[in-house]
Amino acid sequence: QVQLVESGEGLVQPGGSLRLSCAASVRIISIAAMLWYRQAPGKERIVVAVITSDDSTNYADSIKGRFTISRNDAKNTVYLQMNSLKPGDTAVYYCNVQFTILIAGKYEYWGQGTQVTVSS
Repeated sequence: QVQLVESGEGLVQPGGSLRLSCAASVRIISIAAMLWYRQAPGKERIVVAVITSDDSTNYADSIKGRFTISRNDAKNTVYLQMNSLKPGDTAVYYCNVQFTILIAGKYEYWGQGTQVTVSS
């Protein structure tokens, strides 16, 4: 079984910054991609950032230029650096790791979710 533990939640004023972390309980090898999703109240969960095994990144238009996804394989951790935060970024953020092989019967795992609130 793989556990993904998220941290970095918080309340921040518009224009502020936060960094989310997602630490895996296993070495992040055999990874297809690592993603951050978010789900705002009453809305569907959507992908906001992805980093692939070759470190290619892609971002949702709504956060492009403000958020940066990165990974530290030595710490088995993926990060989401969020700058210039807006009230519209308020959501629960989830990390998702997709493996190229089955791990305990599953190809993907989810973090528990972490609340980000942007408000003055």
